[in-house]
Amino acid sequence: MPTLKDLKTRIASVKSTRKITSAMKMVAAAKLRRAQEHAEAARPYAERMDRMLGALAAAAAGRPGAPAMLAGTGKDDVHLLIVATADRGLCGGFNSSIVRASRARIRDLRDAGKTVKILCVGKKGHDQMRREYDSIIIDVVTDIGKPSLTFADAGDVADKVTRMYEAGEFDICTIIYNRFQSAMTQIVTPQQLIPFAPPEAAGGEEAADANALYEYEPEESVILDALLPRNVSVQIYRALLENAASEQGARMTAMESASRNAGDMIDSLSIQYNRARQAAITSELIEIISGAEAL
Repeated sequence: MPTLKDLKTRIASVKSTRKITSAMKMVAAAKLRRAQEHAEAARPYAERMDRMLGALAAAAAGRPGAPAMLAGTGKDDVHLLIVATADRGLCGGFNSSIVRASRARIRDLRDAGKTVKILCVGKKGHDQMRREYDSIIIDVVTDIGKPSLTFADAGDVADKVTRMYEAGEFDICTIIYNRFQSAMTQIVTPQQLIPFAPPEAAGGEEAADANALYEYEPEESVILDALLPRNVSVQIYRALLENAASEQGARMTAMESASRNAGDMIDSLSIQYNRARQAAITSELIEIISGAEAL
């Protein structure tokens, strides 16, 4: 049974931990507001570019000389997975959910006889993936977005991926990230980057875009040659912004839960401490009374 000193020390330790988790929650909440604004601002541009490229791709589909990033290599033997996670932990299941989805996708591809390569964006994803898939991890990108995420950061990753594709190192590229929905909810999202996969037609504005007739200057093929590589940068940038917002939301929720659990532990330890203290006082009084009666 712990002594009074042990209980008092543990209570002080848990209180110190609660101060840290409370401070981290406040910092994450402040960062979340900015990250959420950036992620939501990037969505319309990325979605609109997807729809525009979808219309261009539909017009150029099947034509000879279509760009390789649109037509593909004609094979799907080698898959490149970009596993986008965070560089830091203490954010609940944010990193683990992405890694878990990546592992499931790797298993499915291998079962289908495909070759898989992994590009890790974020230290935590690499730390978890290398235990099982170190031999197929081709590169790791860490400390991206410090002090703040810029389009140039995403462009560096996109340039690396584009060069690999042009060198014939893979056939299909997919990025796996967490799409931000709320501070408590992040959705693991796989998105194919190369070759370009047109978004599924929906109702409303998307359907109108799909049925619209466009005149292009210069020709579709020239526009696609310029826009397809840029679209890879845009989609990676969007994924990293979604990840940043999801990370801060998950961290805020995790630190709030940790602070609440620390408070419950402090209450439980305080009750245990008071009971032990009362028992010690009662024992001392019994000893004093017994000594007085003995005299």
